[in-house]
Amino acid sequence: MTFNIRCDCGVDQENNFEFRKPYILKKLAEESPDIVCFQEVMSHMALWLNDSLPEYCIVGCGRDENLDGEQVPIAFRRDRYSLIALNHFWHSETPNVPGSIFPEQSVFPRLCTECYLMERESRKIIRVVNTHLDHLNSAVRRKELELVMHTISSTSMYKEYLTFLAGDLNAVPESEEMAVMKSYPDFVCLTEDIGITYHGYFRDNLNSENDQSAQIDYIFVRGDVRLKLVEKWTDVHEGVYLSDHYPVSVVVKKDN
Repeated sequence: MTFNIRCDCGVDQENNFEFRKPYILKKLAEESPDIVCFQEVMSHMALWLNDSLPEYCIVGCGRDENLDGEQVPIAFRRDRYSLIALNHFWHSETPNVPGSIFPEQSVFPRLCTECYLMERESRKIIRVVNTHLDHLNSAVRRKELELVMHTISSTSMYKEYLTFLAGDLNAVPESEEMAVMKSYPDFVCLTEDIGITYHGYFRDNLNSENDQSAQIDYIFVRGDVRLKLVEKWTDVHEGVYLSDHYPVSVVVKKDN
């Protein structure tokens, strides 16, 4: 699943992170996802996730030069997967330099967290890539997505049999930046036509629950799987949502 958990900025009133925390934990316990790609995880939120989800291993680092700051961590169930390798690369001309950015980018660095997981039962390798593209500039988002896809398009030394790309791409399906994916037909969108994922707590009256144009959260896969289920977690508790995005989950079945 992909879950922009919404940074803890203290400006969300009844939807401040402090009030959403118990509902987030309750939902994760109910659904028990195998793998979660989080976005907008601030340092103290990462500590909270680690303390609150002992059944998961959570990997990732901050986007800043000193590896502090906002993260895009990946959580996976300890009883089902073993971590084989972990990598980070930044959206820039120097992706191996922490904190680096494209010149036209907003001031916030963006990065990918990439991990290779071995399924304990099958001993096969799954590659998981989690990212969050720039929120201001469409041209930069295209460059970022081109970088990401160029980086992950080849099979690695671990010879993974599935590769998942997930995250908040800050781009609607018909946008110019999402056209990048047409050059990578082996990556199939599992979350096609799910409609709105960013709702902003429906505060500005620009979005509605039936809006089909505001999908910006995606899950892609490369490999032989069949999609069994895709859903958005639309839970709301007396006006309190899980996030300002709907978390999106998929269930897939391996073809071999």
